[in-house]
Amino acid sequence: MHSALKAALAICKNLQRNGFDAHVVNAPLQEKILAHAAPASVDIACEPDFQGLAKIYHEAHEANPTDPFFATMQEEDVLLRFYRLEMSEASQPEMSLLRITPSMLQALSPEDRRKLGLGDFAAQAPLADPYAGFALQPKKLNDEPIRLLGLPDETLRHNYLLAVRTLRFAANFDVPIEPNTWLAIVRSSGRVLDYVPARDIMEEWRLVAAESMHRFVRLMYDAHILQGLIPEVAALSSIPQQKVDSDDNQTGNVFEHTLECMKLYTEHDFHYDWLGTMAMLFHDIGKLFTCEYFDGGYTFFQHHRVGAKVTRKILQRLHFDFEDIDLICHLVANHMRFHFMLTDRGIRKFSALEEYPRLIAMARADIEAREDKYTSFNHNMKYLARAKTPEQMLEPLLNGNEIMKETNLAPGPLVGSIRDALLKAQIAGEVSDRDSAITFVQQYAKNYIG
Repeated sequence: MHSALKAALAICKNLQRNGFDAHVVNAPLQEKILAHAAPASVDIACEPDFQGLAKIYHEAHEANPTDPFFATMQEEDVLLRFYRLEMSEASQPEMSLLRITPSMLQALSPEDRRKLGLGDFAAQAPLADPYAGFALQPKKLNDEPIRLLGLPDETLRHNYLLAVRTLRFAANFDVPIEPNTWLAIVRSSGRVLDYVPARDIMEEWRLVAAESMHRFVRLMYDAHILQGLIPEVAALSSIPQQKVDSDDNQTGNVFEHTLECMKLYTEHDFHYDWLGTMAMLFHDIGKLFTCEYFDGGYTFFQHHRVGAKVTRKILQRLHFDFEDIDLICHLVANHMRFHFMLTDRGIRKFSALEEYPRLIAMARADIEAREDKYTSFNHNMKYLARAKTPEQMLEPLLNGNEIMKETNLAPGPLVGSIRDALLKAQIAGEVSDRDSAITFVQQYAKNYIG
Protein backbone atom coordinates (compact mmCIF):
# COMPACT_ATOMS: atom_id res chain seq x y z
CA MET A 1 0.00 0.00 0.00
CA HIS A 2 1.23 3.48 -0.87
CA SER A 3 2.50 5.46 2.10
CA ALA A 4 0.11 8.34 1.30
CA LEU A 5 -2.85 5.95 1.64
CA LYS A 6 -1.49 4.72 4.98
CA ALA A 7 -1.37 8.30 6.24
CA ALA A 8 -4.94 8.89 5.04
CA LEU A 9 -6.15 5.70 6.73
CA ALA A 10 -4.61 6.85 10.02
CA ILE A 11 -6.54 10.13 9.70
CA CYS A 12 -9.80 8.20 9.09
CA LYS A 13 -9.26 5.97 12.11
CA ASN A 14 -8.61 9.00 14.30
CA LEU A 15 -11.85 10.64 13.08
CA GLN A 16 -13.75 7.44 13.82
CA ARG A 17 -12.31 7.35 17.35
CA ASN A 18 -13.70 10.88 17.77
CA GLY A 19 -17.18 9.74 16.77
CA PHE A 20 -17.21 10.66 13.06
CA ASP A 21 -17.60 8.40 10.04
CA ALA A 22 -14.78 8.65 7.49
CA HIS A 23 -13.23 6.62 4.68
CA VAL A 24 -10.59 6.92 1.98
CA VAL A 25 -12.38 7.47 -1.32
CA ASN A 26 -11.98 4.48 -3.65
CA ALA A 27 -8.57 3.38 -2.34
CA PRO A 28 -7.75 1.06 -5.34
CA LEU A 29 -8.28 3.86 -7.84
CA GLN A 30 -6.37 6.38 -5.74
CA GLU A 31 -3.44 3.96 -5.46
CA LYS A 32 -3.38 3.74 -9.26
CA ILE A 33 -3.39 7.54 -9.50
CA LEU A 34 -0.65 7.86 -6.85
CA ALA A 35 1.64 5.65 -8.93
CA HIS A 36 1.85 8.41 -11.56
CA ALA A 37 1.17 11.54 -9.47
CA ALA A 38 3.59 13.93 -7.86
CA PRO A 39 3.26 15.39 -5.34
CA ALA A 40 1.07 12.82 -3.62
CA SER A 41 -2.51 13.69 -2.67
CA VAL A 42 -5.38 11.63 -1.21
CA ASP A 43 -9.12 12.34 -1.00
CA ILE A 44 -11.02 11.53 2.19
CA ALA A 45 -14.81 11.55 2.70
CA CYS A 46 -15.84 12.38 6.26
CA GLU A 47 -18.85 13.35 8.35
CA PRO A 48 -17.73 16.54 10.17
CA ASP A 49 -17.82 20.00 8.60
CA PHE A 50 -14.79 22.27 8.72
CA GLN A 51 -15.46 23.46 12.27
CA GLY A 52 -15.69 19.87 13.50
CA LEU A 53 -12.56 18.86 11.62
CA ALA A 54 -10.56 21.88 12.87
CA LYS A 55 -11.25 20.93 16.49
CA ILE A 56 -9.37 17.66 15.88
CA TYR A 57 -6.79 18.90 13.37
CA HIS A 58 -5.81 22.51 14.00
CA GLU A 59 -3.55 22.47 10.94
CA ALA A 60 -6.53 21.95 8.60
CA HIS A 61 -7.31 24.82 6.20
CA GLU A 62 -10.77 25.75 4.94
CA ALA A 63 -11.09 25.49 1.17
CA ASN A 64 -12.44 28.16 -1.15
CA PRO A 65 -16.24 28.15 -1.61
CA THR A 66 -15.75 27.29 -5.28
CA ASP A 67 -13.77 24.13 -4.46
CA PRO A 68 -15.69 20.82 -4.38
CA PHE A 69 -13.87 19.81 -1.16
CA PHE A 70 -14.32 21.75 2.07
CA ALA A 71 -10.85 21.47 3.67
CA THR A 72 -7.23 20.56 3.01
CA MET A 73 -4.36 19.48 5.25
CA GLN A 74 -0.70 18.80 4.65
CA GLU A 75 0.56 15.61 6.31
CA GLU A 76 4.34 15.55 5.73
CA ASP A 77 4.60 15.32 1.92
CA VAL A 78 0.97 14.27 1.34
CA LEU A 79 -1.88 16.69 0.54
CA LEU A 80 -5.17 15.53 2.05
CA ARG A 81 -8.44 16.82 0.61
CA PHE A 82 -11.60 16.42 2.67
CA TYR A 83 -15.02 15.90 1.08
CA ARG A 84 -18.34 15.82 2.91
CA LEU A 85 -19.75 12.37 3.43
CA GLU A 86 -23.34 11.98 2.21
CA MET A 87 -25.55 12.03 5.31
CA SER A 88 -28.98 12.77 3.83
CA GLU A 89 -31.73 10.22 4.40
CA ALA A 90 -33.14 11.08 0.99
CA SER A 91 -30.10 10.03 -1.03
CA GLN A 92 -29.64 6.80 -2.94
CA PRO A 93 -27.98 4.23 -0.60
CA GLU A 94 -24.87 3.97 -2.78
CA MET A 95 -24.25 7.69 -2.25
CA SER A 96 -23.22 6.93 1.34
CA LEU A 97 -19.98 5.58 -0.14
CA LEU A 98 -18.23 8.25 -2.19
CA ARG A 99 -16.47 6.46 -5.07
CA ILE A 100 -14.93 9.28 -7.07
CA THR A 101 -14.25 12.98 -6.59
CA PRO A 102 -13.69 15.83 -9.06
CA SER A 103 -9.99 15.94 -8.18
CA MET A 104 -9.63 12.21 -8.85
CA LEU A 105 -11.48 12.60 -12.13
CA GLN A 106 -9.16 15.43 -13.13
CA ALA A 107 -6.09 13.31 -12.36
CA LEU A 108 -7.22 10.58 -14.78
CA SER A 109 -6.36 10.70 -18.44
CA PRO A 110 -9.19 10.82 -21.01
CA GLU A 111 -8.36 7.23 -21.93
CA ASP A 112 -8.62 6.07 -18.32
CA ARG A 113 -11.95 7.88 -17.96
CA ARG A 114 -13.26 6.13 -21.06
CA LYS A 115 -12.13 2.72 -19.81
CA LEU A 116 -13.77 3.31 -16.42
CA GLY A 117 -16.97 4.61 -18.00
CA LEU A 118 -16.75 7.92 -16.15
CA GLY A 119 -18.53 11.02 -17.43
CA ASP A 120 -19.07 14.43 -15.92
CA PHE A 121 -19.19 14.51 -12.16
CA ALA A 122 -21.88 16.51 -10.35
CA ALA A 123 -20.40 17.72 -7.08
CA GLN A 124 -22.58 17.19 -4.07
CA ALA A 125 -24.21 20.40 -2.84
CA PRO A 126 -25.03 20.93 0.84
CA LEU A 127 -28.81 21.26 1.33
CA ALA A 128 -28.66 23.80 4.13
CA ASP A 129 -29.23 26.34 1.37
CA PRO A 130 -32.72 25.70 -0.11
CA TYR A 131 -31.41 26.74 -3.55
CA ALA A 132 -28.41 24.39 -3.44
CA GLY A 133 -28.45 21.92 -6.31
CA PHE A 134 -30.32 24.32 -8.61
CA ALA A 135 -28.94 26.28 -11.55
CA LEU A 136 -30.87 29.41 -10.61
CA GLN A 137 -30.72 32.54 -8.56
CA PRO A 138 -33.50 33.37 -6.08
CA LYS A 139 -34.06 36.80 -7.66
CA LYS A 140 -34.60 35.25 -11.09
CA LEU A 141 -37.03 32.50 -10.13
CA ASN A 142 -39.83 34.20 -12.03
CA ASP A 143 -37.81 34.62 -15.23
CA GLU A 144 -36.39 31.21 -16.13
CA PRO A 145 -37.28 27.50 -15.99
CA ILE A 146 -36.32 25.51 -12.90
CA ARG A 147 -33.20 23.47 -13.66
CA LEU A 148 -31.05 21.20 -11.52
CA LEU A 149 -27.28 21.61 -11.54
CA GLY A 150 -25.09 19.34 -13.63
CA LEU A 151 -26.61 16.13 -14.86
CA PRO A 152 -30.11 16.14 -13.29
CA ASP A 153 -30.22 12.36 -12.79
CA GLU A 154 -26.86 12.41 -11.02
CA THR A 155 -27.82 15.44 -8.92
CA LEU A 156 -31.04 13.75 -7.78
CA ARG A 157 -29.12 10.66 -6.72
CA HIS A 158 -27.45 12.74 -4.02
CA ASN A 159 -30.80 13.83 -2.58
CA TYR A 160 -34.15 12.84 -4.06
CA LEU A 161 -35.88 15.48 -1.96
CA LEU A 162 -34.66 17.90 -4.65
CA ALA A 163 -37.36 16.45 -6.91
CA VAL A 164 -40.14 17.60 -4.58
CA ARG A 165 -38.40 20.93 -4.04
CA THR A 166 -38.26 21.47 -7.80
CA LEU A 167 -42.02 20.95 -8.00
CA ARG A 168 -42.50 23.37 -5.12
CA PHE A 169 -40.50 26.11 -6.83
CA ALA A 170 -42.35 25.56 -10.10
CA ALA A 171 -45.75 25.73 -8.38
CA ASN A 172 -45.04 28.71 -6.12
CA PHE A 173 -43.46 30.85 -8.85
CA ASP A 174 -45.64 29.48 -11.68
CA VAL A 175 -42.67 28.78 -13.94
CA PRO A 176 -41.92 25.74 -16.11
CA ILE A 177 -39.41 23.00 -15.33
CA GLU A 178 -36.50 22.53 -17.71
CA PRO A 179 -37.23 19.42 -19.87
CA ASN A 180 -34.22 17.33 -18.82
CA THR A 181 -34.84 18.13 -15.16
CA TRP A 182 -38.49 17.13 -15.58
CA LEU A 183 -37.53 13.84 -17.26
CA ALA A 184 -35.09 13.07 -14.44
CA ILE A 185 -37.82 13.68 -11.85
CA VAL A 186 -40.27 11.39 -13.67
CA ARG A 187 -37.61 8.69 -14.01
CA SER A 188 -36.79 9.00 -10.30
CA SER A 189 -40.39 9.05 -9.00
CA GLY A 190 -40.11 5.53 -7.59
CA ARG A 191 -36.85 6.33 -5.82
CA VAL A 192 -38.30 9.54 -4.41
CA LEU A 193 -40.97 7.44 -2.72
CA ASP A 194 -38.43 4.81 -1.64
CA TYR A 195 -35.81 7.09 -0.10
CA VAL A 196 -37.55 10.32 0.94
CA PRO A 197 -39.53 10.02 4.21
CA ALA A 198 -43.16 11.13 3.96
CA ARG A 199 -42.52 13.61 6.76
CA ASP A 200 -39.81 15.35 4.66
CA ILE A 201 -42.09 15.51 1.63
CA MET A 202 -44.79 17.12 3.75
CA GLU A 203 -42.31 19.67 5.11
CA GLU A 204 -41.70 20.76 1.51
CA TRP A 205 -45.45 20.69 0.82
CA ARG A 206 -46.05 22.99 3.80
CA LEU A 207 -43.97 25.62 1.98
CA VAL A 208 -46.32 25.62 -1.00
CA ALA A 209 -48.59 28.67 -0.95
CA ALA A 210 -52.30 27.91 -0.66
CA GLU A 211 -52.94 29.72 -3.95
CA SER A 212 -50.33 27.51 -5.67
CA MET A 213 -51.48 24.23 -4.14
CA HIS A 214 -53.53 23.14 -7.17
CA ARG A 215 -50.45 23.52 -9.41
CA PHE A 216 -48.26 21.58 -6.97
CA VAL A 217 -50.72 18.67 -6.74
CA ARG A 218 -50.98 18.63 -10.55
CA LEU A 219 -47.18 18.45 -10.85
CA MET A 220 -46.99 15.72 -8.20
CA TYR A 221 -49.56 13.74 -10.18
CA ASP A 222 -47.87 14.27 -13.55
CA ALA A 223 -44.51 13.25 -12.05
CA HIS A 224 -46.13 10.04 -10.69
CA ILE A 225 -45.18 10.89 -7.11
CA LEU A 226 -48.72 11.54 -5.90
CA GLN A 227 -49.74 8.03 -7.00
CA GLY A 228 -47.39 6.56 -4.42
CA LEU A 229 -47.76 9.18 -1.70
CA ILE A 230 -51.56 9.54 -1.71
CA PRO A 231 -52.91 6.89 -4.11
CA GLU A 232 -56.47 7.56 -2.94
CA VAL A 233 -56.35 11.09 -4.36
CA ALA A 234 -54.62 10.05 -7.58
CA ALA A 235 -57.28 7.37 -8.12
CA LEU A 236 -59.96 10.06 -8.31
CA SER A 237 -58.84 10.61 -11.92
CA SER A 238 -60.65 7.35 -12.73
CA ILE A 239 -63.96 8.44 -11.16
CA PRO A 240 -66.22 10.22 -13.71
CA GLN A 241 -67.98 13.43 -12.82
CA GLN A 242 -69.90 15.74 -15.17
CA LYS A 243 -70.51 19.41 -14.72
CA VAL A 244 -74.14 20.19 -13.90
CA ASP A 245 -74.84 22.31 -17.00
CA SER A 246 -72.84 20.13 -19.40
CA ASP A 247 -74.98 19.37 -22.47
CA ASP A 248 -72.43 17.26 -24.32
CA ASN A 249 -71.26 13.73 -23.64
CA GLN A 250 -67.83 14.76 -22.40
CA THR A 251 -67.36 13.62 -18.84
CA GLY A 252 -64.71 14.99 -16.51
CA ASN A 253 -63.34 13.26 -13.44
CA VAL A 254 -63.28 13.92 -9.72
CA PHE A 255 -59.53 14.65 -9.67
CA GLU A 256 -59.83 17.48 -12.20
CA HIS A 257 -62.85 18.79 -10.28
CA THR A 258 -60.82 18.71 -7.05
CA LEU A 259 -57.97 20.75 -8.54
CA GLU A 260 -60.45 23.32 -9.82
CA CYS A 261 -62.07 23.53 -6.37
CA MET A 262 -58.67 24.10 -4.74
CA LYS A 263 -57.98 26.94 -7.14
CA LEU A 264 -61.39 28.57 -6.68
CA TYR A 265 -61.33 28.23 -2.87
CA THR A 266 -58.36 30.59 -2.61
CA GLU A 267 -59.75 33.17 -5.02
CA HIS A 268 -62.17 34.74 -2.53
CA ASP A 269 -61.41 35.39 1.16
CA PHE A 270 -59.08 32.46 1.84
CA HIS A 271 -55.99 33.30 -0.23
CA TYR A 272 -53.57 32.03 2.44
CA ASP A 273 -55.65 29.28 4.02
CA TRP A 274 -53.32 26.28 3.66
CA LEU A 275 -55.38 23.93 5.85
CA GLY A 276 -58.63 24.90 4.16
CA THR A 277 -57.07 24.26 0.75
CA MET A 278 -55.83 20.90 1.99
CA ALA A 279 -59.40 20.09 3.10
CA MET A 280 -60.51 21.03 -0.42
CA LEU A 281 -58.03 18.44 -1.76
CA PHE A 282 -59.72 15.72 0.29
CA HIS A 283 -63.34 16.95 0.20
CA ASP A 284 -64.41 14.46 -2.50
CA ILE A 285 -62.06 11.60 -1.68
CA GLY A 286 -65.02 9.62 -0.36
CA LYS A 287 -66.37 9.39 -3.92
CA LEU A 288 -63.73 6.76 -4.63
CA PHE A 289 -65.36 4.49 -2.05
CA THR A 290 -69.04 5.39 -2.53
CA CYS A 291 -69.30 5.71 -6.31
CA GLU A 292 -72.08 3.61 -7.88
CA TYR A 293 -73.48 3.57 -11.40
CA PHE A 294 -77.27 3.50 -11.38
CA ASP A 295 -79.95 4.38 -13.91
CA GLY A 296 -77.55 6.02 -16.36
CA GLY A 297 -75.60 8.08 -13.85
CA TYR A 298 -73.12 7.99 -10.96
CA THR A 299 -74.09 8.45 -7.33
CA PHE A 300 -71.87 9.27 -4.33
CA PHE A 301 -74.18 8.95 -1.34
CA GLN A 302 -72.56 9.78 2.01
CA HIS A 303 -69.21 10.49 0.35
CA HIS A 304 -68.59 13.32 2.83
CA ARG A 305 -68.88 11.02 5.87
CA VAL A 306 -66.82 8.24 4.30
CA GLY A 307 -64.31 10.79 3.03
CA ALA A 308 -63.70 12.22 6.49
CA LYS A 309 -62.77 8.78 7.82
CA VAL A 310 -60.48 8.04 4.87
CA THR A 311 -58.88 11.48 5.21
CA ARG A 312 -58.05 10.82 8.87
CA LYS A 313 -56.14 7.65 7.97
CA ILE A 314 -54.23 9.42 5.19
CA LEU A 315 -53.25 12.42 7.33
CA GLN A 316 -52.03 10.15 10.11
CA ARG A 317 -49.94 8.33 7.53
CA LEU A 318 -48.47 11.67 6.45
CA HIS A 319 -47.61 12.66 10.05
CA PHE A 320 -49.97 15.65 10.34
CA ASP A 321 -50.46 17.22 13.76
CA PHE A 322 -53.57 15.94 15.56
CA GLU A 323 -55.25 19.34 15.71
CA ASP A 324 -54.76 19.82 11.95
CA ILE A 325 -56.18 16.36 11.29
CA ASP A 326 -59.29 17.16 13.36
CA LEU A 327 -59.82 20.45 11.54
CA ILE A 328 -59.43 19.03 8.03
CA CYS A 329 -61.64 16.02 8.77
CA HIS A 330 -64.29 18.32 10.29
CA LEU A 331 -64.34 20.38 7.07
CA VAL A 332 -64.53 17.26 4.87
CA ALA A 333 -67.35 15.74 6.94
CA ASN A 334 -69.48 18.91 6.82
CA HIS A 335 -68.69 20.34 3.39
CA MET A 336 -72.09 19.27 1.98
CA ARG A 337 -74.28 20.99 4.61
CA PHE A 338 -74.47 24.33 2.84
CA HIS A 339 -75.50 22.75 -0.48
CA PHE A 340 -79.07 22.08 0.75
CA MET A 341 -81.76 24.75 1.12
CA LEU A 342 -81.81 25.13 4.88
CA THR A 343 -84.67 26.17 7.15
CA ASP A 344 -84.27 28.63 10.02
CA ARG A 345 -83.51 25.73 12.32
CA GLY A 346 -81.10 24.19 9.81
CA ILE A 347 -79.18 27.42 9.29
CA ARG A 348 -78.90 27.91 13.06
CA LYS A 349 -77.40 24.43 13.41
CA PHE A 350 -75.03 25.20 10.54
CA SER A 351 -73.88 28.53 11.99
CA ALA A 352 -73.17 26.76 15.29
CA LEU A 353 -70.56 24.58 13.54
CA GLU A 354 -66.91 25.44 14.03
CA GLU A 355 -65.22 26.99 10.97
CA TYR A 356 -68.54 27.54 9.18
CA PRO A 357 -67.09 30.43 7.05
CA ARG A 358 -64.63 27.92 5.58
CA LEU A 359 -67.52 25.54 4.87
CA ILE A 360 -69.32 28.32 2.99
CA ALA A 361 -66.19 29.00 0.93
CA MET A 362 -65.88 25.27 0.15
CA ALA A 363 -69.52 25.19 -0.99
CA ARG A 364 -69.00 28.23 -3.22
CA ALA A 365 -65.89 26.71 -4.83
CA ASP A 366 -67.73 23.42 -5.39
CA ILE A 367 -70.66 25.20 -7.07
CA GLU A 368 -68.37 27.24 -9.32
CA ALA A 369 -66.32 24.19 -10.33
CA ARG A 370 -69.46 22.20 -11.23
CA GLU A 371 -71.10 25.22 -12.90
CA ASP A 372 -74.10 24.59 -10.68
CA LYS A 373 -76.90 27.04 -9.80
CA TYR A 374 -76.67 29.33 -6.79
CA THR A 375 -80.34 29.00 -5.78
CA SER A 376 -79.79 27.13 -2.51
CA PHE A 377 -76.54 28.97 -1.79
CA ASN A 378 -78.14 32.41 -2.09
CA HIS A 379 -81.16 31.28 -0.02
CA ASN A 380 -78.87 30.05 2.75
CA MET A 381 -76.76 33.22 2.71
CA LYS A 382 -79.96 35.27 3.19
CA TYR A 383 -81.11 33.04 6.04
CA LEU A 384 -77.64 33.16 7.59
CA ALA A 385 -78.27 36.79 8.53
CA ARG A 386 -81.51 35.73 10.23
CA ALA A 387 -79.60 33.12 12.23
CA LYS A 388 -77.84 35.93 14.08
CA THR A 389 -81.21 37.17 15.33
CA PRO A 390 -82.52 35.50 18.53
CA GLU A 391 -85.22 32.97 17.74
CA GLN A 392 -87.85 34.78 19.82
CA MET A 393 -87.35 37.83 17.60
CA LEU A 394 -88.42 36.03 14.43
CA GLU A 395 -91.81 34.50 15.26
CA PRO A 396 -94.38 35.30 18.01
CA LEU A 397 -95.17 32.63 20.57
CA LEU A 398 -98.81 32.54 19.35
CA ASN A 399 -99.89 32.42 15.72
CA GLY A 400 -103.03 34.08 14.34
CA ASN A 401 -105.35 31.12 14.99
CA GLU A 402 -104.15 30.82 18.56
CA ILE A 403 -104.65 34.54 19.15
CA MET A 404 -108.26 34.34 17.84
CA LYS A 405 -108.92 31.33 20.07
CA GLU A 406 -107.60 33.01 23.23
CA THR A 407 -109.34 36.38 22.57
CA ASN A 408 -112.54 35.16 20.85
CA LEU A 409 -111.84 37.57 18.00
CA ALA A 410 -112.94 37.09 14.39
CA PRO A 411 -110.40 37.23 11.55
CA GLY A 412 -109.41 40.79 10.74
CA PRO A 413 -106.77 43.52 11.01
CA LEU A 414 -106.94 43.51 14.80
CA VAL A 415 -105.52 39.98 14.95
CA GLY A 416 -102.51 41.13 12.91
CA SER A 417 -101.99 44.13 15.18
CA ILE A 418 -102.05 41.93 18.27
CA ARG A 419 -99.57 39.53 16.64
CA ASP A 420 -97.14 42.39 15.89
CA ALA A 421 -97.54 43.75 19.41
CA LEU A 422 -96.83 40.31 20.87
CA LEU A 423 -93.60 40.01 18.84
CA LYS A 424 -92.44 43.44 20.03
CA ALA A 425 -93.20 42.43 23.63
CA GLN A 426 -91.09 39.30 23.19
CA ILE A 427 -88.18 41.35 21.84
CA ALA A 428 -88.49 43.77 24.74
CA GLY A 429 -88.48 40.88 27.22
CA GLU A 430 -91.97 41.59 28.51
CA VAL A 431 -93.16 38.16 27.32
CA SER A 432 -91.00 35.06 27.76
CA ASP A 433 -93.29 32.01 27.58
CA ARG A 434 -96.64 30.82 26.28
CA ASP A 435 -98.59 31.61 29.44
CA SER A 436 -97.36 35.20 29.56
CA ALA A 437 -98.10 35.48 25.83
CA ILE A 438 -101.75 34.40 26.39
CA THR A 439 -102.12 36.93 29.19
CA PHE A 440 -100.60 39.64 26.99
CA VAL A 441 -102.92 39.09 23.97
CA GLN A 442 -106.02 38.86 26.17
CA GLN A 443 -105.16 42.10 27.91
CA TYR A 444 -104.26 43.79 24.63
CA ALA A 445 -107.62 42.78 23.04
CA LYS A 446 -109.50 43.90 26.14
CA ASN A 447 -107.81 47.31 26.09
CA TYR A 448 -108.33 47.71 22.36
CA ILE A 449 -112.03 46.77 22.43
CA GLY A 450 -112.49 48.85 25.40
